[in-house]
Amino acid sequence: MIITSNANQQVKNIIQLLQKTKARKKQGLFVVEGWKMCREMPGDWLKMLYMTESFYEKMPEEEREQYDRDGVIQLVSESVFGHMSDTKTPQGILGLGVQPRYTWEQICRGERSLVVVLEDLQDPGNVGTILRTAEGAGVSGILLSRQSADLFGPKTVRSTMGSIYRMPFYHAEDLPEAVRELKKEGYTVYAADLGGSRPYDEKDYTRKTAILIGNEGNGLSKALLQTADGAVRIPMEGHAESLNAAMAAGILMYEAARQRRRDRRS
Repeated sequence: MIITSNANQQVKNIIQLLQKTKARKKQGLFVVEGWKMCREMPGDWLKMLYMTESFYEKMPEEEREQYDRDGVIQLVSESVFGHMSDTKTPQGILGLGVQPRYTWEQICRGERSLVVVLEDLQDPGNVGTILRTAEGAGVSGILLSRQSADLFGPKTVRSTMGSIYRMPFYHAEDLPEAVRELKKEGYTVYAADLGGSRPYDEKDYTRKTAILIGNEGNGLSKALLQTADGAVRIPMEGHAESLNAAMAAGILMYEAARQRRRDRRS
């Protein structure tokens, strides 16, 4: 059966999930768009694939048959899909998935764990880019404040380019207390701060390490700064005062990755 009406309850629900954080949290679901994001979604997360007939016909036969066997394909008309989509040029497929839950142990296990701590980041693009970069840099997990941008908002999900499926994360009710708990478990904590006393590349990130990244406009709160073992700065030339939060996080993550590669070779 093909959905041909914008008034269909499934269509209305997809739109709600795309537009409202509250709906995503209440249902524990999220929506992804595009073939790459849909096919990369872990099978135990996937609840439904909504697609146009034209997209269905273009799918690789083997994958189409597998999704048909799993009973997760729902066809919709071209006009209805355009109504559902959050993108300007939709590909004709979107997926409905279950939001994963990770434990504290999953983000900070291991003797050389590297955890990135995000305090109240508001830009979905920044949060998504940090997750994507974190995967590339070998970060163990992301620790976030509850006030940070929704990981499962459509803009955040798109910015992760699939890393949302592979990067463990944990939301802390009390972020300073969570960082203190990391310290009890042997982590050294560095805060990225404009007033840092040492350049970022003069610190050792080869053991258990947590890197604190603050809000785009206000930086790190005093309470979180006080948890750090040291504050590091990224030296700046010219007249620019600071870097984009995702860029700064990326520089620190890859410095840690560089040191760890060197440490393994020695």
